[in-house]
Amino acid sequence: MIRVLIADDSAFMRKVLADMFASQPDFEVAGTARNGQETVEKVRELSPDLVTLDVNMPVMDGLEALDIIMKEHPIPVVMLSSLTQKGTEQTVKALALGAVDFISKAGGSISRIDGITGEILEKCRAAAKAHARKTPSVPARSSAPPGPPVMKRIQLPLRQGHKLPDRMAVKPPELATPANTYAKRNNPLLKRNANPPVPPSKPSAVPMTSMGRGAEKLVVIGTSTGGPQALQNVITRLPGNLPCGVVVVQHMPAGFTKALADRLNAISDIAVKEAEDGEGIKPGMVYIAPGNYHLRIKNGTQIVLGQDPPVGNHRPAVNVMFSSVASLGRKLVAVIMTGMGCDGCDGMREIKKAGGYSIAQDEPTCVVYGMPKAVVDAGLADEIKPVQNIAQAIVEAVKR
Repeated sequence: MIRVLIADDSAFMRKVLADMFASQPDFEVAGTARNGQETVEKVRELSPDLVTLDVNMPVMDGLEALDIIMKEHPIPVVMLSSLTQKGTEQTVKALALGAVDFISKAGGSISRIDGITGEILEKCRAAAKAHARKTPSVPARSSAPPGPPVMKRIQLPLRQGHKLPDRMAVKPPELATPANTYAKRNNPLLKRNANPPVPPSKPSAVPMTSMGRGAEKLVVIGTSTGGPQALQNVITRLPGNLPCGVVVVQHMPAGFTKALADRLNAISDIAVKEAEDGEGIKPGMVYIAPGNYHLRIKNGTQIVLGQDPPVGNHRPAVNVMFSSVASLGRKLVAVIMTGMGCDGCDGMREIKKAGGYSIAQDEPTCVVYGMPKAVVDAGLADEIKPVQNIAQAIVEAVKR
């Protein structure tokens, strides 16, 4: 039996969710809460197995309550979020704080949940099985609230988003050069910051030592449930002068991946952005696949996005990205992290067959030990590391 605490400032929504859970044989409504402060108190009092937590609530909002819960009494939490820009940013922050998953409120609020009842129950059942734990420590700068993206040693491309050219054709990099040059000449922000100061290295970041022939390599990362928090632990520990590019597939709907990329960019030494179709992969850059688009890598250097059918119910799918780069062989470092299911295992098999190097997150630090378990059980992991040590493992693998 899954004992669930429902936290929402809407009495109507508390009633609708309570009725939905009560109608299921494997759920029991442990209680309800009207605001964040009451949620924290009910968690202490009732010790539920799961919390559904609204983001926007009076007295104390959902993010504040989540932060306290994950520090004092870590339990699985599923967020209820709106699809506004602010809502996506808050959701990404909640996932980084330790929420297991989220449910989108279409139009900003759920007046009826008939169409998403199955999704809510599926996500809540899966979340109840997750390993909730106190929010792990990350480099100091990540504890600060996200602000405007920090200027990096390697400038971010001026284009934003994942604009697709007509008929999914890949733009030759040289075609974009004149427009980019014009934009740089006429962008007042860039004029004022022509020579931006180099941000100091974070004390807990991986040392920026000589990395040999690392520029020839590519790092690919696949993750799902629990991934935003895991990515924060890994990417904030990567050095800004990493001599190769990093490409990430995180299972996440459209609209949320850009907020994730922007947040990670703001708190990391290495530059992070949402991937665009046709752009070249540069050293010292992290590219996150946009939600609802498969990401493939052409010739190990160019990103290609597509909306062909989901693979294993996922788009983007880790297997799609891994398969597209398997031929790089020894030039490839592939990382598989927390997530349900086995997406990435088939692609990792291709990578290992071609001579690539693989790193899997260990079970104790996974929110859901599914995707890494599939790789480990198949004998495809060269290293099995706790999440806080994966950045160091990546740097060492790149140096080989």
